[in-house]
Amino acid sequence: MDAPLVRYDADGPVARLTLDSPHNRNALSTALVEQLHDGLTRASAEKGVRAVVLGHTGRTFCAGADLSETSAAGADPGEVAVGRAHELTRLLRRILESPLPVIAAIDGHVRAGGLGLVGACDIVVAGRASTFALTEARIGVAPSIISLTLLPRMTARAAGRYFVTGEKFDADAAADMGLVTVATDDVAATVAELASAIALGSPQGLAASKALTTASVIEDFDRRAEKLTRQSAELFVSDQAREGMLAFLQKRSPDWVG
Repeated sequence: MDAPLVRYDADGPVARLTLDSPHNRNALSTALVEQLHDGLTRASAEKGVRAVVLGHTGRTFCAGADLSETSAAGADPGEVAVGRAHELTRLLRRILESPLPVIAAIDGHVRAGGLGLVGACDIVVAGRASTFALTEARIGVAPSIISLTLLPRMTARAAGRYFVTGEKFDADAAADMGLVTVATDDVAATVAELASAIALGSPQGLAASKALTTASVIEDFDRRAEKLTRQSAELFVSDQAREGMLAFLQKRSPDWVG
């Protein structure tokens, strides 16, 4: 049996989902996404669990889409792109609607679609060595789907800058713009403190309190999700995206003109 890409551990009131696919920097492959769903389902059903901590192995929290899965043998590229886009949309909404508060524990790098996970989580703790970047425009696409969870968190000025520049920014900058809750030198200790505070709440109280913070996000999410999911899929099968992704995999500069 293949090793799991997402490890599940429950310790008292805390369920830990650990992204454990370091070979592709915890990219959002179909298998990893499905295992995240399974972990969230298991945590919600486990008696006594009050919070989910989403962490990672390796130096990267999540590198975004798994570009190796952008095409499948014998499959229509457009259909594959639509399917992958819906996978991400479904996952982000699942985190938002979970009755359990979800804490992201980041002690590494986050790129592109990985920032969508960050935006979907209720609390985000990031080590000061962590870096973030929205690099989609550099490969001919856009942060279409993940804008559903990022725009409600980031300041308008920060989004206007980093959506288009692809620049890296650190944990302190991410905290200043609202994407990160706490930038810290000790991720484990900070997460433990927050999880302990959450554990004092009742299941009903926690679920109802979280829902107050996500209601407007989910309302806007549902209004715009299908349009942005389709846009994402269309961009991924465009000529510029093909060139951008090929250049990325070949470690060269893209030729947007030719």
